[in-house]
Amino acid sequence: MTPKRYSKNRKRAPRGPLFRYNRGHLALLEDRLIALIEPVVETAGFELVRVRVTGGNTKTLQVMAERSDHTMTAEDCARLSRALSPALEEADPIEGHYNLEVSSPGIDRPLVRLKDFDAWQGWPAKLELNRLVEGRKRFSGVVAGVDDGKVAFDIEGEDETALFPLEWVATAKLVLTEELIRESLKSGDAQLKSAADDGEGDEEMTETLQ
Repeated sequence: MTPKRYSKNRKRAPRGPLFRYNRGHLALLEDRLIALIEPVVETAGFELVRVRVTGGNTKTLQVMAERSDHTMTAEDCARLSRALSPALEEADPIEGHYNLEVSSPGIDRPLVRLKDFDAWQGWPAKLELNRLVEGRKRFSGVVAGVDDGKVAFDIEGEDETALFPLEWVATAKLVLTEELIRESLKSGDAQLKSAADDGEGDEEMTETLQ
């Protein structure tokens, strides 16, 4: 689906850092945020897809979520953002100023959980590992589901299906094709048809908090 976003700018008084934002500590922060955010997302009736923290001096907390049928409207994003605000205000997990952005996965969605690879079996995707496998990290091919708890991937030009532990997968994303767009439109998500008809990209709403 076309990503829907709801963004808030959140200000924090200066205080001692919980984490220095190198790569390892950023992963720890994201794990902590998932533990904080996921129960709120589920209570609101959604599934958490991904949490990321990006940016330099002013960070962006990206929360990606969807319904169980893979839909997520702009109104859903706004409602989830409002639900997350009290928990984030109380926990105050990120040092300094940061933006909260709630979005849907979009049509060419990232594949993050094992259930994502299972649900989107048979679709073209690009995958990048966090380590070299036979001299390479990046692969194009077709999602082949999940096998024995591992990501199954039919690599372009290879005869055998490759199996990768999920923790080896740095990023994975569906390839945007006309067939994928048609399949997404068939789901009955009105926001997709609107985006396809008017040729718009991401829809975004922003609220500034003092």
